[in-house]
Amino acid sequence: METYRQIKEQMQADIRTRIDFSREVSDEEIAGLIDEIIIRRSKQQYFSIEDRVRLKNELFYSIRKLDILQELVDDNSVTEIMVNGIGNVFIERAGHLMKWDKCFESVEKLQDVIQQIVAKSNRVVNESSPIVDARLENGSRVNVVLPPVALNGPILTIRRFPDKPIGMEDLIRFGSVTPEAVEFLRKLVICGYNIFISGGTGSGKTTFLNALSNFIPSDERVITIEDSAELQIQDVPNLVRLETRNANTEGCVPITIRDLIRSSLRMRPDRIIVGEVRGAEAMELLSAMNTGHDGSISTGHANSSEDMLARLETMVLMGIELPLSAIRRQLASGIDIIVHLGRLRDKSRRVLEICEVMGVMDGEVKMEKLYEFKEESVIGGRINGSLVKTGSLKNREKLHRGGMSLEGD
Repeated sequence: METYRQIKEQMQADIRTRIDFSREVSDEEIAGLIDEIIIRRSKQQYFSIEDRVRLKNELFYSIRKLDILQELVDDNSVTEIMVNGIGNVFIERAGHLMKWDKCFESVEKLQDVIQQIVAKSNRVVNESSPIVDARLENGSRVNVVLPPVALNGPILTIRRFPDKPIGMEDLIRFGSVTPEAVEFLRKLVICGYNIFISGGTGSGKTTFLNALSNFIPSDERVITIEDSAELQIQDVPNLVRLETRNANTEGCVPITIRDLIRSSLRMRPDRIIVGEVRGAEAMELLSAMNTGHDGSISTGHANSSEDMLARLETMVLMGIELPLSAIRRQLASGIDIIVHLGRLRDKSRRVLEICEVMGVMDGEVKMEKLYEFKEESVIGGRINGSLVKTGSLKNREKLHRGGMSLEGD
């Protein structure tokens, strides 16, 4: 007796032979063709209503969507999808990793899905260029690594973002940050303080940047620069979104974040937002922050606020040879505030500290903690604590120019 998989493969082959690839075929036509074939096959073999619905969805997903992954992409509770070759698919749901009970039927099918995703982002991935970052239509972040770099088959990782951007009200409700700290940051953003958001992988840097950007005044011109566009800035009409481009076999030259930052300076920006700084582009960002583009925001990977400054020093040195003292002066004059995020052992994402960059003292960039997360108790595996105020903002020139003051000081 034929297995469900064999029946599905036969139907897939039947559908593909009947599709007219010489013209554009609509989703409705594909769905109608699938219905027709299921009905015809059901005259030879009994299918329950559940089997018919399952077959229709899986056949449609395999032809027009992301095959078995479409179900996960459509599931709001799934935040991460990890495909380790054809036999292992892992997902993250509610902060917990688990193995999924489905897998790809063949390497060819997985590669078809990867090429479909990459092509829609105007990217190229193959054996000669086996690593690429891309995105889905819903804004989800995608990373692909192919053989021969990946030893256990094509690797596909999808970071899924909520359909509705998470705002500061949501972060307060989740316990990620306190209302007092949010009000403090709101005033700093409005008044044009340069803010750098640091944290480890999965700590919520992009989410926090999106939420923080909602405080940008709507009458300003904002330019966003990203490797793969995923920022969801709301309520800024004069918004320009720029995305890098990789080199490909057709002769397209790469366009890097450094190139885009340089170009953005000629586009009359009020603020420049760089999704993430990873390398030599740190020098261009610092130059922009130091040449009148107040209110610029960016993120970077680091284990602490101090570590973020040290990593930025290294990034600058990757692009230009400068004395360390000169780099530190650029850091101290360009960045006003560092917000450090972390993922605690209970998998919750929290703002761990907010620091003010004070300047260069004795050859070192000095910072002062303004807010620090204090753990209070652990109840039912959940860490309870809050962001406690530990200092007062010293540099208030931009605050005064913006006509604002801080309460309680």
